[in-house]
Amino acid sequence: MTHPLFADDMKTAPYWWDDAPRPRIDNAPLPDRVDVAIVGAGYTGLTAAIVLARAGRGVVVFEAEDAAWGCSARNGGQIGSGVKPGLEALERRFGREGGRAVVREGLDSLDYTVDFIEREGIDCDLHKGGRFIGAHKPSRYDGMAANFRALSKIAPFDWHMVPREDMASELGTQAYHGGAVLPHHANLHPAKYANGLVDLALKAGAAIETRTPVLGLDRTSGGVSVATTRGTVEARDAIVATNGYTGRLAPGLRRRVIPIGSYIVATEPVPPEVMGKIMPKQRALGDTRKVVYYYRSSPDRQRVVFGGRVALRETDPRISAPRLHRAMTALFPELAETKISHSWMGFVAYTFDHLPHLGRRDGVWFSMGYCGSGVAWASYLGHKLAHKVLGDREGDTALDNARFPTRPLYTGDPWFLGAAVAWYRAVDRWGR
Repeated sequence: MTHPLFADDMKTAPYWWDDAPRPRIDNAPLPDRVDVAIVGAGYTGLTAAIVLARAGRGVVVFEAEDAAWGCSARNGGQIGSGVKPGLEALERRFGREGGRAVVREGLDSLDYTVDFIEREGIDCDLHKGGRFIGAHKPSRYDGMAANFRALSKIAPFDWHMVPREDMASELGTQAYHGGAVLPHHANLHPAKYANGLVDLALKAGAAIETRTPVLGLDRTSGGVSVATTRGTVEARDAIVATNGYTGRLAPGLRRRVIPIGSYIVATEPVPPEVMGKIMPKQRALGDTRKVVYYYRSSPDRQRVVFGGRVALRETDPRISAPRLHRAMTALFPELAETKISHSWMGFVAYTFDHLPHLGRRDGVWFSMGYCGSGVAWASYLGHKLAHKVLGDREGDTALDNARFPTRPLYTGDPWFLGAAVAWYRAVDRWGR
């Protein structure tokens, strides 16, 4: 039975694909040998391919589905600059200067991504409208202020707090105890951005082989042997750029990332007067929960795009949709009768230390673990990783010497995820 909240033609494909469907790419015969083989045609792999191909390297990108089929064309389209651990935790781990360098790296990831889009002229509805983060408890308001005050002393950036009594200027809800504005954050259309990267990679001379799963990566005296469903290619270097979709191909990496399904809905068109009330500014939006909700208006400001984690275990988008609608209307009761036109999901990759990682392991280059901030981090670290492959200093990052941790008994299937989500929900509800 169709749920009454579903539009008659509700789709379980991403809303973004209506305007930017997955590009059709005709596969070519595979070469016997290539300079660099890249596994994964998302933001990381495509950005790396652009840099490497422009440097004169022969590049083949292998993708098991269509180009940017995964979370690169499924995410919420918010571009941020942060790292998950606080400054104190970073300084304990990396030392005073090392921790601060990681903070600056996060800011650089945002600047790089926005500058790259503008420099390359990628048509992806980039809107530098900033971000509002709602404090779901009074203590989180003070905590955000203290955190941003400390961070801005390390690498100056604009921010300001909005008390609860002034919330209407930012967001039409009474659910938050004020919040913070980060004017330098931005939104984009994620599928248009992914398609723009595909175009740039192809124009640079990289080959993109879609629907060509990679079956194995074996070290050889000359590099890496890449076995695919269409044959084997010998590569001097190989890059694994699969993030939340890292499978058995790279077991040493798979056991270091935690794939977590993130669920999103898009509404049917919302009356302009309602949109103007609930989201008066076209910002990226979120809150201070551990199990966070993130949301925004669509680029044309006609729909609400609302995402979050609403199940202890992975579920069907038709099951997650009413739960997300319930969370959305708890913030915005005006949307109670607004139906859902699209409901979908994608896998992001978290790490045990809440930081992204890049480098080389078992003879293969990698970058992954963006912890829900992949639009900026994947683009930036894909660029950095390509320069590491080229052997130049442009590839240096503050994360280069960070140990990439895992846990005993973990092989890539997050059996503990339900308990972890339940714990974080309890912290969100009853914690300080």
